[in-house]
Amino acid sequence: MNFDLFANTQPQGCEKICTGAFVLRGFALPFVADVVREVTHVTALAPLRNMHTPSGLPMSVTTTSCGNAGWVSDAYGYRYAKRDAHSQQEWPKIPECFLLLAHQAATAAGYENFTPDSCLINCYKIGAKMSLHQDKNEKDISQPIVSVSLGLPAIFLFGELTREAKSIRVPLVHGDVVVWGGTARLCFHGVLPIKAGKHSLLGEQRINLTFRKAL
Repeated sequence: MNFDLFANTQPQGCEKICTGAFVLRGFALPFVADVVREVTHVTALAPLRNMHTPSGLPMSVTTTSCGNAGWVSDAYGYRYAKRDAHSQQEWPKIPECFLLLAHQAATAAGYENFTPDSCLINCYKIGAKMSLHQDKNEKDISQPIVSVSLGLPAIFLFGELTREAKSIRVPLVHGDVVVWGGTARLCFHGVLPIKAGKHSLLGEQRINLTFRKAL
């Protein structure tokens, strides 16, 4: 497997990161116009916000959610909530094009019958990052995670079951989808700081959609 850093020609197809984890190169591209339109709609109803870690530190990404549950972080910890803590409104529904993309990506990676009930939307401006972490607050970890990259390129870190283990650096560009489950479901992962640049569609930012079966 060759992850040449942001090669001029984006590889197509399914690339294995490790057992249970895959990159689907360019898989989201046919969905982009509909997905970007719906991201704008969702974020108008539930605006992106800087959340804080339980220790009180502000996160560099801005975040919102849609679906039956949204991801929140505050002094009480990391968790899913059925309402936006700021507006006290239920999260917007997951758009149909989101669900179709998530289902088809999971199936392409070998995880059939995936129907997410939560989608976390993260916006990374220049310099924003995500520290290594596990997605472990979901009630059913037999279901995979589907992560869609839009906008500026990023270096996705994919590790093992302990934070101290060495991580693989996976370059991601606009339209790439990462899917992981099975023995890789609780692997630590993160994103290195986003480098300066300007994407032709989304400008100076990276948008990440992460689909989960949370409840």
